[in-house]
Amino acid sequence: MILSILTFLLFLAAPVWCEEPPKPPPQFRVCADPNNLPSSNQKQEGFENKIAELLAAEFGSQVTYTWWPQRRGFVRSTLNAGLCDVVMGVPSGYDAVLTTQPYYRSTYVFVYPKNAGYQIASFDDPVLQRLKIGVHLIGDDYANSPPAHALSEKGLVQNVVGYSVFGNYAEDSPPGKIITAVAAGEVDVAIVWGPIAGYFAQKQTVPLTLVPVPANASSPSLPFTYSMSLGVRRKDTELKAKLDEVLQRKAAEIYKILQDYGVPLIQD
Repeated sequence: MILSILTFLLFLAAPVWCEEPPKPPPQFRVCADPNNLPSSNQKQEGFENKIAELLAAEFGSQVTYTWWPQRRGFVRSTLNAGLCDVVMGVPSGYDAVLTTQPYYRSTYVFVYPKNAGYQIASFDDPVLQRLKIGVHLIGDDYANSPPAHALSEKGLVQNVVGYSVFGNYAEDSPPGKIITAVAAGEVDVAIVWGPIAGYFAQKQTVPLTLVPVPANASSPSLPFTYSMSLGVRRKDTELKAKLDEVLQRKAAEIYKILQDYGVPLIQD
């Protein structure tokens, strides 16, 4: 009898002894820039980091990153090299990747101090003729930013103060330097991609005005407003479909994250 009881107890205990350790959750593998606020950084403080966490939770996954400066060769060296599976922010329809449905739409904006005494809302405003105008310049190997092209077409090249969109990578968040320059009076006005402008304007002690560049300033080859999507490898149609479903389901929470980061949002 005692032997039977012991045998029964051993039988009950056997699954505990034989259980495998729990498997870690699958990885939600993201390609991201380690120093590019407000989008992302290695401390995971950007809005793309927060949205990646939201999406990963819906997949029952854990976010892991491949960090790479987001400049020429980024997609080739990360996504297409198989090191990661999702780029969190690319223009919708970007042909190097397969893009999801857009999850936000933003625009370039004019940025200037609220107490400046002018109300710039157009490239045709005469006041621009006498102001120092900050713009991001992308470099000799790239087409320059839409504001740089537009100012050149208006004959305002002499007024332009260029700031590298990449900047000094030894400093935190190089793209934000142009907004600090507006607050410090180094330039009178800047024309900047909305998410950068909105995020860094919130951090200045000088109140700044942000005015969207008007839609009629755009041309088919030179838009100022962009819809932004997630990007996956072109063959990953199943992953794209899953991401589309989650983006739609979590749209309200994504919108709240973008608002918290000061992203100027434009309706289609």
